[in-house]
This record gives sequence, structure tokens and C-alpha cells, in this order.
Amino acid sequence: MAKGIYKRGNVYWIRYAGLDGQTVFESSGSRKFRDAQDKLIERKRAIKEGKQPEVRRIANHAFKELSEKYRSWIEGRQRSAKVKGYIIGQLVKRFGNLPLRRFSTALVEQLQTDNINRGLKHASNNKVLNVLKAIFTKAVDWEMVESETLKRVRKVKQLPENKRLRFISKTECQELISVCDPHLRPIVVTALNTGMRKGEIFNLKWDNVDLKHGFILLEITKNGERREIPINDTLRSTLQGITRRLDVPYVFFDPATGKSYQDLKRSFKSALRRAKIQDFHFHDLRHTFASLLVMAGVDLTTASRLLGHKDIKMTLRYAHLAPSHITRAVNILDEALNGTPTIQKLYNQGIFKEKEQCQKAVSH
Repeated sequence: MAKGIYKRGNVYWIRYAGLDGQTVFESSGSRKFRDAQDKLIERKRAIKEGKQPEVRRIANHAFKELSEKYRSWIEGRQRSAKVKGYIIGQLVKRFGNLPLRRFSTALVEQLQTDNINRGLKHASNNKVLNVLKAIFTKAVDWEMVESETLKRVRKVKQLPENKRLRFISKTECQELISVCDPHLRPIVVTALNTGMRKGEIFNLKWDNVDLKHGFILLEITKNGERREIPINDTLRSTLQGITRRLDVPYVFFDPATGKSYQDLKRSFKSALRRAKIQDFHFHDLRHTFASLLVMAGVDLTTASRLLGHKDIKMTLRYAHLAPSHITRAVNILDEALNGTPTIQKLYNQGIFKEKEQCQKAVSH
């Protein structure tokens, strides 16, 4: 091993003589020898130029201290702060005063195992893991722990889960809207035409609706970022038909209390029963919005922006949802094997209404 570089556990450390001749010991914060080598060269160069490198010492913070700071930070920044707050509370009960540097891959995986044993579903278990990773990401940003600890936490993989991807057809959407109670109908129309989450709809205020320019501005979303949502003609007509009360800021509210709705499970279930739609939840309206977009030919990048996904990987789940499109692809293959010309195939599948359009498309 090169002079001035050594290991403590899995992390490389460096040592060098400072301007005063005293030996300085410093962690590279990395498991990679090359990173330590680069840092040592950088420190020696600074000494040669007559500069004493400032070695930042990170105190040994406890998980409870970090969790309190993180909980304060998400408050007002993320709509999910309340749910995250509950999860953080459970994590504090378990880890409390445990030093952050003591967190390891095995420790977090044991948390997963214990949650499984007590009956927690994989989806809920993954939420706990995501919160823990987010906490340690900020810990590094706030210089409360070294990045090496974050890497150990991030090594823990999510558990496999069967993600629900239920959506309904355009005909079923129209039927559902037609049987909704008057107070529920505009809410369902909004969900189907924007893909907004239930919480975003229930907390929507008129100040965030710009009918003149045709968009809804969500200041605070699930991922903490602002999002602009276009208002189409159907939604515009629906919003214009809502009677607005000057003493109530919300678009959708309970007339008896003047407060925003907290839930509409009973009326939504009744509407589903009348429309004869089974195994469908309110959040599935968002899945329906995304699915119909993709089925209509909207690209995944645009769909991702409309849904407010931080990562397009979340949107990829909608890429192959439409059975009719899969059937269409198989039919085209069938026709190809039977020798039907490409122009005729496209025309037959309804991709172009006129053969002239089809000819132009193929020639280009």
C-alpha cells in the first residue's frame, strides 16, 4: 500500500505532515484506494503552497437528533410530511440514540425482516426504507455523517411488490361520471383529466386555478416540487360550473363545514356500484389518466411530467398497460406473416384514416 494511505475497517485514511510538522490523520470517506490517493495528493499540494488544509471533523450524532432535524425540514415542504412523520416516529422508537455511524446494511436489513415478521406488507416496508434513505441523504448534506454510512444504507434493496395498475376504459369513465352524486362528479372529472392525487384535489384552492391561462399550479406536491397542470376544455367547463363561495378558499369542500373534504369513500363506492365497476379505488383514477394518455399515443416523457414523477422509471409501468395495443401489435405481426403490405396493415389498424396519409408516412 502507498505511503500515507491505510485502512480503518473498510474506509481508507490518509496521513501527511502539516505546515507545523505535525502528522495529520484524515478519513478519505471512501472505500476506494484511488479516492484516498487523490485526496492525499491534493493535501500535499496545498501544504507545498503554504496552505494548511482545513480538516472538517463530523461529530458523532445520534439518530434521534437527525430525525428531529429532518422532520422539521420536511414540514411545509412535502405533502407527505404527516405520513413520513409517523414512520420517523417508529424509527426513533427503534434506533433512538444509536450513533449514525453504527448504521450498517445488516442493521437496516434486520429492520426489514422484523417488519415482515410482524405482518407488514412489502409496499409499506419499502416506504419505511425510502424514508430512512431520505433521512441519511440529508444527513450527508448537513454533514452529520460521512457518505460511507449513506452508501451502506443505500445498499439495502427494496422488497418485491405487486404494484396495482387498475384502470378503466373511456366508456367506463363516462358511465362513472354520469352516475356520480353532484358533489362527487366534478372531483372525478378533475381526477380523470389531470391525474392529480386525491390529496392534491381535496386541498386544491382557487388561488391555484388559472382559468384565464388554462392551468393549475400545485405549489407543494408529494415530491416537494411545483407542478403545472394544463386545463382542457372538459375540465374548464366543469370548474366554471362550480359555485364558488368567497369565504371558502377550496375548490371542493363540504358545504356544511366549509372545509375541504377528507374522504369520499361512501359516495365513491356508491357510484362504482351504480356504474357496475368492481375492484377500483380512487387512486386508480390517476392510473386511468396515465393509461389513457399512453394509449392515445402521448410519449412517456410528457406523461411523466403531467403526473409529476421525479423519475421516468415510475412512468414506465404504464408503457405496456393497454391490452388493446398489445392485441394490435400481434395483429400487425399476424398480417405481416401473411404477407399483407405495410400500407394496408397501417390502414387496417386505423392508424391512418386515409391511404394517402399512410403512403406519405411510409415514404417519410
